[in-house]
Amino acid sequence: MHEKDAKFLEESFKKYYFEHFDLIRTPPNPQMREFGYQKFNSGMNRHISLKSDKELHLMLMTNIPSDVYCSNARYSFPNLPMAEKDWQGADLIFDIDAKDLNLPCRTGHTCKICIDCKNVFLAEPQCPACNSTKHEKTSVLCTDCISAAKNEVRKLIAILVTDLGIKKDDIAIYFSGNEGFHVYVTNSEYEKLESRERSDLVDYIMFKGVMPETFGAKASDFTKSKFPDLDEKGWPGRMAKELFGSKSNRAKISKQLISEGYLALKKRIDALQKSIGVQIDPNVTIDVHRIFRLGGTINSKSGLTKMACSDIAKFNPGVDACLIDGDTVAVTASCPVTFKLKNKKFGPYKKERVEIPKYAAVYMICKGYATLS
Repeated sequence: MHEKDAKFLEESFKKYYFEHFDLIRTPPNPQMREFGYQKFNSGMNRHISLKSDKELHLMLMTNIPSDVYCSNARYSFPNLPMAEKDWQGADLIFDIDAKDLNLPCRTGHTCKICIDCKNVFLAEPQCPACNSTKHEKTSVLCTDCISAAKNEVRKLIAILVTDLGIKKDDIAIYFSGNEGFHVYVTNSEYEKLESRERSDLVDYIMFKGVMPETFGAKASDFTKSKFPDLDEKGWPGRMAKELFGSKSNRAKISKQLISEGYLALKKRIDALQKSIGVQIDPNVTIDVHRIFRLGGTINSKSGLTKMACSDIAKFNPGVDACLIDGDTVAVTASCPVTFKLKNKKFGPYKKERVEIPKYAAVYMICKGYATLS
C-alpha cells in the first residue's frame, strides 16, 4: 500500500476509534485473553495482556492499528509464548464467509488485482495491462451473498440451540466487517473441548461424513430399512423433512427409496450436505489458540466495523457497519464493479479521479481499488 494511503487510513481509523470507544469492549475475563494488533504496512504484534477497557482504548490511540484481535482462549499467562500460556479453555466460535458459499452472483462483484502492476480487472485470465497471471481476488458487498450468509447463521443457531442445548442468551452474532458473520458461544460446557472434539462437532454441524445408517438404512438388508419421522429431533428429523416433505408422503417415498437401493440413498444424502449442513470454516472453530478480530474494531479489508447484530434479519452491513465519516475525499479509482454504502451507489470507475465521501474512499483503498489523488 502507498504510504500516503496508509497514512490516510490511519488518520481515518484514529478518528473512528476516538469517536466509537463505546462499541469496543474487552470480552469476559480480559486478563486471561491474548490480544494482538497489526499496523498498516507492518507485521503482527501478539502476546499482549490487557486488563480493562481503559488499557484497550489506550492501546488503540497509541498504536492506531489497522486490525485488532483477541483470543477465543483463556490462559493463565496470556502474555507468555504459546507453549507457556497454560490454556484454560476457549469460546466456541464459528466463521461464516459469503465467499465460501460460491454463489453464482460472485462473478459480477469480484475483481482481480494484478500482483505485478496493481491493475484492477474482472474476468480475464491474465492482466490486460501487463499480461501477468498473478493476481489476488477481492469483492464488494452483495445483498444476495449477505442474505445467504445470514441463512447459514440461522441454520447454525437452530442446531446450537435444539441439538446442542446452548441457550440463545449465550450466543452472540457479529458481522465480520467484510462479507460474513462470526457466531460466538460463551458460558457453555463446550469451552473445555480441545481441537479433536471440536473437529467432531464441526463435522456434525456441517453434516459431513454422514452414512445412511444414521437414518435407519440397513446395508445388509436394505428392504428392512426404517426411515425417521419428520418430528424426530436433530438430523434424523431434518433429513426426513428433506426426503419426504410431509408426513403424508413418507410411506410412498420410503418404498421408492428402498426400490432405488442403498447406494442411491447415499448419493442423495451426500448431495444434501451443502444445502442442509451449515457452511462454516472448520479451521476457525477447531483452532483453540486463534485470535479473532475484536468486536467494534475496523476490518482493514473493507473499512467496515465488526458489528454486533441484535437483529440479523434487519442488519444492513453497508449502512449499520459503515461508520467512517462522510467528508469529501478525492481519489483515483479503478473499480470495475458497483457497490452501495449508506444507500448510495458508487462505481464503476475506470482509472478516474472522483470526489466521494470518506467512507467510500476508505472502502475502495482497503479493497485495492483506489489511491489518494
